[in-house]
Amino acid sequence: MSDDPARLKDSGTHTIVAGEDRRALDLDALSAILPMDRRDRLAQLLTDDDVATLKHLAKEGMGENSLRALTSDLAYLEAWALAATGEALPWPATEALALKFVAHHLWDPAQRASDPRHGMPAAVAAELHAGGLLRSEGPHAPNTVKRRLASWGTLHRWKGMDSPLGAPSLRSAVRLAVRASPRPRRRKSKRAVTRDVLDRLAATCAGDRVADRRDLAILLLAFASGGRRRSEVARLRIEQLSDEPGVPLDPGDPNSSTLPCLSIHLGRTKTGDADDAGRVFLVGPPVDALREWLKRANIQKGPVFRSIDRWGAIEERALTPQSINLIVKRRCAMAELDPKDFAAHGLRSGYLTEAARQGIALPEAMQQSQHRSVQQAASYYNEAERAQGRAARLGL
Repeated sequence: MSDDPARLKDSGTHTIVAGEDRRALDLDALSAILPMDRRDRLAQLLTDDDVATLKHLAKEGMGENSLRALTSDLAYLEAWALAATGEALPWPATEALALKFVAHHLWDPAQRASDPRHGMPAAVAAELHAGGLLRSEGPHAPNTVKRRLASWGTLHRWKGMDSPLGAPSLRSAVRLAVRASPRPRRRKSKRAVTRDVLDRLAATCAGDRVADRRDLAILLLAFASGGRRRSEVARLRIEQLSDEPGVPLDPGDPNSSTLPCLSIHLGRTKTGDADDAGRVFLVGPPVDALREWLKRANIQKGPVFRSIDRWGAIEERALTPQSINLIVKRRCAMAELDPKDFAAHGLRSGYLTEAARQGIALPEAMQQSQHRSVQQAASYYNEAERAQGRAARLGL
């Protein structure tokens, strides 16, 4: 882009640059949510209407992670439409354009080898690669395409427009393309953090540093409260915690000693609204670890889990979801486990895998994990556990 004011004025680029500057300033209002290192790039890709829609969604209280994903998907859709059609993304979109999106992103590499016209055109891919929006050389992961189509549909609804994304022809095209896709489903965490793994991670937190107290509380709370998502752990606040009466160590013994108990009001989650009565319980050692951290950090209100600087000082700001993931990986390395095999989401799959190991009925485990779909909850049962189970060994 030229820095010559005369050329900018003559070519009309000055108006475009001014529009980008205005959108960049508007995006500053979302600085607590969106990745501001991409602000200028987003200002180039998004339209004024797009930015207005995102600000409205933020005002309505859409979850931070959901809004980040929505923004990223919208930026990609805008760039793809311009590269594929030479025109800005239309609102409402046409069914034909949505089908083109599927054809460009879910294609068969074997067919591409014999027919270069199959899939995304090379010129479109080159333009998206040049803009840093397309990194892979092959077709997209089916889940990525599904998410972007879902985001596209969501934006139609928020704009008050009829969406073509629910058309039977499109649903059929996606279903057939996913079925034909050779890409296996990738787990968010290759291995589940089951109880034996959790014990090894907890053992790395035996020190007396304030970070040890925090990380132990994070690991035990995230696992024992039903395998909470990293976003839920990161945004947990003192106001969501409530002390509960102690529960007996042995429910069948009226004279049994009691264990400490507290409840967590989850508020807005990935699958639930803030008004939902989502509440889970924490019992025993995880409660002790959490209370020890809060006492040590002198936290009486606001975020529960906070950043700690290099000198051990506790900051006011909450940890980010990515920080929760990095803590899990760092503790894995300290426990001599391969960090590549584990992620924070392994605590969620690990909880349900461990519940199955111990013979806990799935509906009971789902009350704690807050899964709404039996199929989704059952899908977390770790493949390694299935390989060890009787069902996989009936042929012996």
